[in-house]
Amino acid sequence: MADSVGRNPHPDFKKVEASREEWDTSADFRYTKTANPDWKFGDGANRLHDEDAKGRKHIAIDPYTPGRPWGFNYKILISGVTPRPVAFLSTLSADGESANLAPFSFFNVVSEDPPLLAVGFARPGPDRASKDSLRNLRETKECVINIISEHFVEAANAASVNAPYDVDEWKLSGLTPAKDCETVKCARIKEAVFSIEAKLDYVREYDSRVVEGRKGGTIAILEATRFWVREDALNEDQNLIDISVLKPMSRLGGITYGRTTQGIELLRPDFEKDGGGREGVEKINDTKT
Repeated sequence: MADSVGRNPHPDFKKVEASREEWDTSADFRYTKTANPDWKFGDGANRLHDEDAKGRKHIAIDPYTPGRPWGFNYKILISGVTPRPVAFLSTLSADGESANLAPFSFFNVVSEDPPLLAVGFARPGPDRASKDSLRNLRETKECVINIISEHFVEAANAASVNAPYDVDEWKLSGLTPAKDCETVKCARIKEAVFSIEAKLDYVREYDSRVVEGRKGGTIAILEATRFWVREDALNEDQNLIDISVLKPMSRLGGITYGRTTQGIELLRPDFEKDGGGREGVEKINDTKT
């Protein structure tokens, strides 16, 4: 197994970090070819799936195996379902006295009409209260989702600190609250290239499948009510965000974040034009038999 697997957190993280390469400021976003630009219907995996990979066996894991610690499922999911976008949530308490910032990587867009996003809240540890962001979201039914970019990833990570409810993560992170939102009372992050004002549609809490009587994860469905995009990242039609300006950070396994510096483009195929329709399917079937 690769030495990088299962080594988080490191016993002496700063010592390990000091041994690594410097941040590559020249790594701007660029496009490359796919691994097989000549791929055609029926070809299957490309050349990267080599003979060594073909010979590897798979191991089936039952998430409810007796005695399997509940945290194991969390670890395998966050290390396998990657990369994941991060919802950097800004929320405000019902009395308006306590503002909260926290990143959540159980997050994605799930619909464009209406514009809906889902945020998952993992079950807190046995000695932790309900997550502050979820508490505020339940009470006020609103938030701002900020997308984390390279230029403030350290500040965003700092906001994940297990601080008491009355501690202001805005000050801990050093980020700037922009109090100009139009449909919600909480602030957006001024440094963020892309932010979304959102209203709570519903919250669903799930019972634990591991420990009877205990609550497990919670999911919140949010409806976008305003988009905020930095002007240099937005196209003229106001429908595209330039990834080379956004420079989004993603979550990988453990304490690992990922940069987005390279992409490929693949056209969505047409069944008749590119696949030859049913005649093309029959030809593929004949080659597979």
